[in-house]
Amino acid sequence: MSKSYADEKILSYNDVVLRRSDLDILSGPYFLNDRIIEFYFSYLSSCHPSQDILLVPPSIAFWIMKCPVIEALKDFLEPLHLTDKTLIIFPINDNDDVSQAEGGSHWSLLAYYRNANLFVHHDSTSSMNKEPAEQLYKAVVGYIGLSNSASEAKFLECPDSPKQVNGYDCGLYVTAIARVICCWHVNNENTERNSLWFSSVKEQVTPPFVAGMRSEILALIKDKMARQ
Repeated sequence: MSKSYADEKILSYNDVVLRRSDLDILSGPYFLNDRIIEFYFSYLSSCHPSQDILLVPPSIAFWIMKCPVIEALKDFLEPLHLTDKTLIIFPINDNDDVSQAEGGSHWSLLAYYRNANLFVHHDSTSSMNKEPAEQLYKAVVGYIGLSNSASEAKFLECPDSPKQVNGYDCGLYVTAIARVICCWHVNNENTERNSLWFSSVKEQVTPPFVAGMRSEILALIKDKMARQ
């Protein structure tokens, strides 16, 4: 496949532009890139248009994590209206080179739930991404702004998060867990204040469910392409 063909734009969806090469990633057993995760997060946002849910694109999550100037971070975060959100989901990538676009070799997910004042890290490969997840947590925790609590939000490494069974599905686990958490939140808004989504994630995010996400996202993209 020529480079120009692989780079051909196939879909513009909200603020996300997908290219021909993204279809090849979803067609085979490959590591998901930033664009595919951003597309699915944007799709989930459309499915759950609640003003209290925020799914942060990978590029913005990475910038927050690596921002070298604290003052610049404050201005950057202001348009996200973090203090207005009950549920915030960040994709975490272990890329350590800020000059390398779409670098890294592992994805995980960090979710903040205001009702419990807690950040929860879901990693499908033990705690491989704990360090970058904690780095993002430390960067953003001061901007969450929980008005009715004097305590700072805590960080929890989820010990029972579903584990991948191969070396390339980590991004699919991020999309699957994000989907389950969003559904859990929408369906459990009136449950007790400190209730969390752990049992829903454990029950639903199984290897077959995750494997199905690849074909589901591919079919979703092709459907959007046919409609544009």
